[in-house]
Amino acid sequence: MSIENVSFRYVGAETQNVSSLNLRVPKGECVLICGPSGSGKTTVARLIGGLIPRFFGGKLTGSLKLNGKDMRNMTVEEITSTVGSVFQDPRSQFFTTDTTSEMAFTCENMGVPRDEMLDRIALSSYALDVSGLLERSIFDLSSGERQRVAIGSVHAYSPPILVFDEPSANLDPESTRRLAQVLGTLKEEGRTVVVVEHRFGYLSDLIGRVVVMMDGRKEAEMSYAEFLAMDPATHERYCLRQATCGHAHSKGARKVTSLPRLDISSVSFSYKRDREVIRGVSLKACGGEVIALVGPNGSGKTTLANVLCGLRRPTRGSISVNGRRMSPKSLRRMSYFVMQDADYQLFGESVEAELMLGAEACRDAGERMRQVCKRLGLAGLESRHPASLSGGQKQRVTIGVALMKRSEIMVFDEPTSELDGLNLRRVSNLIRSLADDGRVVFVITHDCELVMGCCTRAIQLVDGKLSADMDVYLEGSAILALF
Repeated sequence: MSIENVSFRYVGAETQNVSSLNLRVPKGECVLICGPSGSGKTTVARLIGGLIPRFFGGKLTGSLKLNGKDMRNMTVEEITSTVGSVFQDPRSQFFTTDTTSEMAFTCENMGVPRDEMLDRIALSSYALDVSGLLERSIFDLSSGERQRVAIGSVHAYSPPILVFDEPSANLDPESTRRLAQVLGTLKEEGRTVVVVEHRFGYLSDLIGRVVVMMDGRKEAEMSYAEFLAMDPATHERYCLRQATCGHAHSKGARKVTSLPRLDISSVSFSYKRDREVIRGVSLKACGGEVIALVGPNGSGKTTLANVLCGLRRPTRGSISVNGRRMSPKSLRRMSYFVMQDADYQLFGESVEAELMLGAEACRDAGERMRQVCKRLGLAGLESRHPASLSGGQKQRVTIGVALMKRSEIMVFDEPTSELDGLNLRRVSNLIRSLADDGRVVFVITHDCELVMGCCTRAIQLVDGKLSADMDVYLEGSAILALF
């Protein structure tokens, strides 16, 4: 893969998304592309994957070659036979409604014989531990399970070059370890692997070279050893995450002295007549707490959050606030749920309109909106349409909407899955400040940095049951072991 003096601007964009990019990716190398949210990482992944300008229109200049051929003159079949991509949002690359058909889709379209195709699906399912997800509806899967199926569909075809855009964003720790093993096998087989990632610690044994993007330009290129030896000031300037997760910060250890405000008693839930997804969960929460909900993909974390916010009615059990039993309607009035998929929750024509939605009557709404933008690093983006933002920027907008609300119970579903190091720390501080105002805050996450940075408790769900309830400050080592 050869990119020479390439610049690209999406249709409707006011500035270049990538400028004067030069990059060579030799056969068999594993390259990490990192940098701040909105720096052009996904655009580079799309360039390498042959998706620009064929599927993402805009003005492209410079030379883009694959095995010596101009990619703009190559057919879709030629590119597909050489490069496979796993998108940042797996929903955007699904073409079927069930998992087995999805994993077979590319193989079928490229004419792979049936028996060989079935063998490939079986091998990929075993490698990624998705055998239990076969013959399932795509719509019944959690975000992490969808991510694993998307990775499996590309792995089953296994072209010579594979591009992964934030592949670990929705994965639990065990699935992330399996992903690292799969990427290691692909590298050993001589395949070229390009990974766009904020959480890069799991790739430490695989990365040969690191490319840092800043404001659409290649800011730096170095070996992984040089990357790890980077001085703290440069690390901070590049908005990078930590390679490993440390112990709880002191701000996560604040004592909560208020009486329990939220009482969840023996709550269970099942979809239609299926088996119970939540099974007899009981817990108490106080104002001022930030409670992490952790556990494997598909363990019921998001479903429990939906029940807490009144979006689902429990099949058994009850939820009380300040001693009063609450109906789903009452819970909806006093809670706010920030969804994992930001696109489901963005309706405004601009970032400003999105943040102001429902707050127009408040006298100080305009000033609050400006402060929220400043605190979340969204200043200057107020007039942008949410659909034109990067994944991390969209995520910050949905968090900003939550900050504009005055709900007593707040739930954040994977709020930092697509955020760089700087914005992770910003969001961590903001979530902590929401709890300091007396709210009960729940955070569904696989992000160790977030848990240790702002949470007071960590509750583990396994197969719909409450498996552990730990104090972050006192039992930090036990919590770290979960990741």
